[in-house]
Amino acid sequence: MTDSAILRVAVPSPLRRLFDYLWPADLGPLPAPGCRVLVPFGRRKVVGMVVEVTDHSDFHLSKLKPVTQLLDSQPLLPEPMLQLCKWAAGYYQHPIGDALGTALPALLRKGEAVPEQRHTYWQLTPHGKGLPASALARAPRQQQVLQHLQRYRTASRAAFQPLGITLTVLKQLEQKGLIEAVSTPLLQSSDPVELLSETPLPLYPQQQQALDAIELHNFHCYLLDGETGSGKTEVYLQAIEKVVRYGRQALVLIPEISLTPQTLSRFQARFNCSVVVLHSGLTDRERALGWNAARTGQAAIIIGTRSAIFTPLHKPGLLIVDEEHDNSFKQQDGFRYSARDLAVIRASREEIPLILGSATPSLESLHNCQQQRYTRLILSQRPGSAQQPRWQTVNIRQHRLSAGYSRELIEAMQQQLNEGNQVLVFLNRRGFAPTLSCHQCGWIANCYRCEARLTVHRHINRLLCHHCEYQQAVPNSCPDCHSAQLQCIGQGTERSEEILEALFPQYPVIRVDRDTTRRKQAMQAMVDRVNGGEPCILIGTQMLAKGHHFPNVTLVAILDADGGLFSADFRAPEKMGQLITQVAGRAGRGDKPGTVILQSHHCDHPLIASLVQQDYRSFSDMLLAERHLAQLPPFRHMALLRAEAADGQAAAEFLQYARQCAEQLLPASPDTGYLGPLPAAMEKRNGRFRHQLSITCRERPRLQQLMSPLSVMLEQSPLGAKVRWSVDIDPQDMT
Repeated sequence: MTDSAILRVAVPSPLRRLFDYLWPADLGPLPAPGCRVLVPFGRRKVVGMVVEVTDHSDFHLSKLKPVTQLLDSQPLLPEPMLQLCKWAAGYYQHPIGDALGTALPALLRKGEAVPEQRHTYWQLTPHGKGLPASALARAPRQQQVLQHLQRYRTASRAAFQPLGITLTVLKQLEQKGLIEAVSTPLLQSSDPVELLSETPLPLYPQQQQALDAIELHNFHCYLLDGETGSGKTEVYLQAIEKVVRYGRQALVLIPEISLTPQTLSRFQARFNCSVVVLHSGLTDRERALGWNAARTGQAAIIIGTRSAIFTPLHKPGLLIVDEEHDNSFKQQDGFRYSARDLAVIRASREEIPLILGSATPSLESLHNCQQQRYTRLILSQRPGSAQQPRWQTVNIRQHRLSAGYSRELIEAMQQQLNEGNQVLVFLNRRGFAPTLSCHQCGWIANCYRCEARLTVHRHINRLLCHHCEYQQAVPNSCPDCHSAQLQCIGQGTERSEEILEALFPQYPVIRVDRDTTRRKQAMQAMVDRVNGGEPCILIGTQMLAKGHHFPNVTLVAILDADGGLFSADFRAPEKMGQLITQVAGRAGRGDKPGTVILQSHHCDHPLIASLVQQDYRSFSDMLLAERHLAQLPPFRHMALLRAEAADGQAAAEFLQYARQCAEQLLPASPDTGYLGPLPAAMEKRNGRFRHQLSITCRERPRLQQLMSPLSVMLEQSPLGAKVRWSVDIDPQDMT
């Protein structure tokens, strides 16, 4: 014990512990947990967060360094959010400093102050006020600004935009000393405003039953299991309306940045209150402003991607995870948390309801419904005259295809386009062709850093590795035999775009993949073009499968449905079924009926037949039965230890040591299983060799009791210094 105050601080470090620092009396009163401090760490100073205040340390006072600076007078993270981050760090076996850093915008992690939301407007200077209205006749835009401010006294930049006045014009006038910018803090309006700016859509009986079943005043988890196009978003909107009227906030998680514009526009069209978005595409300042608006209660509705689960709310009222099955909610590197699973923990701790929405629920969520942990709310129809699409399979085994397209598919596409409709073609492979080969000697263009082939991207004339980003120019001749007979094998979206332009020259072909949507606003421009209603063909990857509403698409074509049938990853069939169902759901969402044509070499496969002839519910029931027989998640709980090194033997030896340690702590038994170490499905990636060790337990607490001491033992092992290793709790990607 000691009379000195000691702070336990989380710092950005790979070590799984807190660090003790002395609190100098000259810095003032003790900070509360959740405040940031600047502390010495090694030879540098870092921004840390106070987690505990105590009078005890396991180290002698002479070994403790003093805090350099207090950065916040009030906690940035409220107690519930601080505790959630501590819990998440423990559950996912991750350093707490990194976990707490995830809860802060980058600007605040760098030690900068919380930015203040300010209102900036323009006004005339004394010199500008003395000018006649026609003083700038030779600069009509500048004269327009002068006349506007003489009439209205002040105007924001937003007020000038409808007039065609750019920021450049305003800056020119400012340089002349005729106008000046004034910035004031943005205060919340106390004037009563009508919450809704549009009338909610009428609910059909199943929607109304689902909405009525959601209790908004305490914790419960609801799985809104709705067919594609069944109106899940309208249920969200009307539940949020109730929450906001109670004076609380709603946090909505969506899987992809590309969905943000359409989601935001839908919410802004409905509500007059403040709606903010949080995702990685924002600037550091934009992200910090939105985060602070949520923390202070200025924003009533917050829409964000995965990391937004850590956003503090002033008055939390409702959590929603849309497309809850989507893998994007699981962080695949660093802090490997699941935003969906953390939403359950957070909602429970804050005693608010959680809605998980999906047309293709994850097997974990369906299992939780069977165990009566969640309440399943089913929407089995589409509102109005919209109907579920009709399925048609085309067995392409031993059939001649035209560049990947069957005769039946080409004829169906032509018919729909002639009738003025739109067609969506799904091919989950970007680039021109997945393989470049020499016809003379059989050489194949492989990535020297990965066990993977280089993909041909013709529009930039490069060979790209989609795993490590290595690229090189497309060779003019074979590097082995110098033959010029190089051929592209297979097809990606880029090649399919060329094929479709040749097959249907009178109709525009719009390609949607990561290559065509890199530019900001490119995705929204594509959506706007498609929603214009003109007949066209959409060709794209899984980016087209998630949440988009294209009312004029009447035919969806799935070129290759077989990818997930024979994968080494036990989750692959589930992901395949979800993706096919989601893509199919883009058809027939308007007044016209929709059709889905699925090309496959295995139309008679039980999983394909179940999807096409029955529905996703039958498909998921079949998979759950298989998982139960194999004792795989969700019937067992899993941790995956990964190790990689330039020397594959070092990675394997480290994991062998990990298994020995684990079996000493918890021997193998019918309740505890070990598999590995084994090479990963792609053993070599980015120049390093990868191995894995999987651990399964019947009970989740038993797995945690094993992984906590095991992680510390591995952290202290000299073998760990030779490899990069990680712990993945509840892994979603086994490759």
